[in-house]
Amino acid sequence: VQLQASGGGLVQAGGTLTLSCAASGFTFDDYIIGWFRQVPGKGREFVASISWSGTSTYKSDSVKDRFTISRENGKNTAYLDMNSLEPEDTAIYICAASFTGEGYDYWGQGTQVTVSS
Repeated sequence: VQLQASGGGLVQAGGTLTLSCAASGFTFDDYIIGWFRQVPGKGREFVASISWSGTSTYKSDSVKDRFTISRENGKNTAYLDMNSLEPEDTAIYICAASFTGEGYDYWGQGTQVTVSS
């Protein structure tokens, strides 16, 4: 099982980035996909999730007007489109997969996003 997040980088405040989460080793479209972020010294924070079919999404209040989560089951890939980035969005972004929706079964290693002011 593998979840590989990519697309992170350095961007100025107000900029945009799109993260990708490529999955393998399990039946991707049976799983809810979530994005989380983590800053060193702080706990992991939920960012967004998307249902198996992609018809339902949830986002944290801090990103709901700026980020969009989506997925392409045929490509075993989920995405996180991030707009109007703020320095507070700086973190390692990690994707994860949940079969039941009550806890995540598989976790990726994450991609670094740095937003400069």
